[in-house]
Amino acid sequence: MNLDPKIPDGPLEKKWTTAKANYKLVNPANRRKYSVIVVGSGLAGGGAAAALGEQGYNVKCFCFQDSPRRAHSIAAQGGINAAKNYQNDGDSVYRLFYDTIKGGDYRSREGNVYRLAEVSTSIIDQCVAQGVPFAREYGGMLDNRSFGGAQVSRTFYARGQTGQQLLLGVYQSLSRQIGLGQVKMYNRHEMLDVVLVNGVAKGIITRNMVNGKIERWAADAVVIASGGYSTVFFLSTNAAGTNVSAAWRAHKRGAGFANPCFTQIHPTCIPQEGEHQSKLTLMSESLRNDGRVWAPKKKEDCGKNPKDIPEEDRDYFLERKYPSFGNLAPRDISSRAAKEVCDEGRGVGPVVAGERRGVYLDFRDAIQRLGRKTIEARYGNLFDMYENITGENAYERPMRIYPAPHYTMGGLWVDYNLMTSITGLFAAGEANFSDHGANRLGASALMQGLADGFFVLPYTLGNYLGSIPPGEAGKIDINDPAFADAENAVKESVGKLVSIKGKTSPRSLHTALGKIMWNKVGMARSKESLTSAIDEIRALRERFWNDVLIPGGGDELNIELERAGRVADHLEFAELLCFDALDRNESCGGHFRVEHQTEDGEAVRHDDQYANVSVWEFTGVGNKPKKHVEPLNFENIKLAVRSYK
Repeated sequence: MNLDPKIPDGPLEKKWTTAKANYKLVNPANRRKYSVIVVGSGLAGGGAAAALGEQGYNVKCFCFQDSPRRAHSIAAQGGINAAKNYQNDGDSVYRLFYDTIKGGDYRSREGNVYRLAEVSTSIIDQCVAQGVPFAREYGGMLDNRSFGGAQVSRTFYARGQTGQQLLLGVYQSLSRQIGLGQVKMYNRHEMLDVVLVNGVAKGIITRNMVNGKIERWAADAVVIASGGYSTVFFLSTNAAGTNVSAAWRAHKRGAGFANPCFTQIHPTCIPQEGEHQSKLTLMSESLRNDGRVWAPKKKEDCGKNPKDIPEEDRDYFLERKYPSFGNLAPRDISSRAAKEVCDEGRGVGPVVAGERRGVYLDFRDAIQRLGRKTIEARYGNLFDMYENITGENAYERPMRIYPAPHYTMGGLWVDYNLMTSITGLFAAGEANFSDHGANRLGASALMQGLADGFFVLPYTLGNYLGSIPPGEAGKIDINDPAFADAENAVKESVGKLVSIKGKTSPRSLHTALGKIMWNKVGMARSKESLTSAIDEIRALRERFWNDVLIPGGGDELNIELERAGRVADHLEFAELLCFDALDRNESCGGHFRVEHQTEDGEAVRHDDQYANVSVWEFTGVGNKPKKHVEPLNFENIKLAVRSYK
């Protein structure tokens, strides 16, 4: 497996400029001779489809939702980072670059991260031009707020619905290209395989989710922008339909999967209320700007009304442990701190599975200082959402929050050009591993999605297409044996699933997988827990293939068949995640091995062994995957102990 990152030579701040100056170009008149497939319609996928369509390429965009507006990018709440320094508080491109490298616990590429910070300023200008209603100060200038892992205010926001507003901006750009005929949109189509012709990605196989038809699609290049894999934990902040399938099917065709163990647990989620839930609800990290996180100091106070607990009996544990950053400590650190409090028996809220899983996020002081109207203006829709779900008024009683699986930093390995280890196959947004290392800072997901879609792929994919003679573009034949083989493999898999006729629903099996993953591969991992998890996952996978129940057939609308296919992929992918976590004998970012921590519970990295990217090659279901390593070179930032104290 070739893991050449293809990072341009020269000074860090000139790498992207140098790369763009040397990329091959495609004549505007020739662009109509090339076609591109984009899988996913969120900020990365929808942005890429719109930008490539506007450049003149023929684009086919696929999503399994009924509309691109249902992409999970819509769920991001708190904001999007950009190094504009509007607050004149010392921000810069370098500062955003530094915070992102440090926030990722020194496990990401300098070149990719600096490019992300560099293009962040252009993203905001484009979004404003698209009409995104960012919050503004009294004088009309765009407002900013703080987010975890930074000591400056660089997060642009639209109340607590930033992702929705940004996706609407992307959607209008995408719709324009659809109207012009440059982009053809295929809703309710799920990608089930990548087609390789002589080792080069030349198309995909999809299932029409309305009528069950298996179809072949050809193109000169394929972009995977299908999001992350947090639903491997079943309960997560992700929409229940999000899945690993597109990336996993690409991996099984030969694309390296990088750092799958780097999973992020978000500290600010509504705690689980019972066994009936299919997902958890995120409360934006932006709330930690004005809310103070605390738990009772005494176990006997945990069942009391929080108003009845005096100030001296409240433990503001983030402010106590991390005075420099306080309630805006990064997500991985804040999550573990909350878990420690609950493990000590000082959690609050209802008892679920024998314990109280929650701490308080209290706005009392902010309301007294700023007034309720100011808090309503900043977070009103989030407070409304919280009350609709819990029945509690957060203006009068502290919110209850607890960590939950959220974002995934691992993904398909890509080089600087966002191409995977398969020629012609690109990955963008959360589907790739490239920018966030072992932990993503808040408000950086929207930044990466838009950067990849609008500002990186139009250059790098154009560079790739520029290496293919225009005459070659029209020679792709969906009757090629490679397409027939891929289609037959998909039909065989679908047929196998519907023929089992067992007794257990896919959802029940997914729930069982989620419990294994959360209990043994969640916020704290060990050699024993990971080894046990692998054994249990293998047993559960065997049970799946012997006892899953899928009513109906494969040639019709069949939601249970869709779910079963995704659960099957999760059951294979979960084993890889465990292998990666077992192999990485250190703690860093969202990957916390209990064997590697200080006396006060802080993560201990081992840079001499693991300052690298672990890239895994598929060797067959049930077989140990083959590991490849890409070393990480830190030439501009010195490796240091990650401290927020």
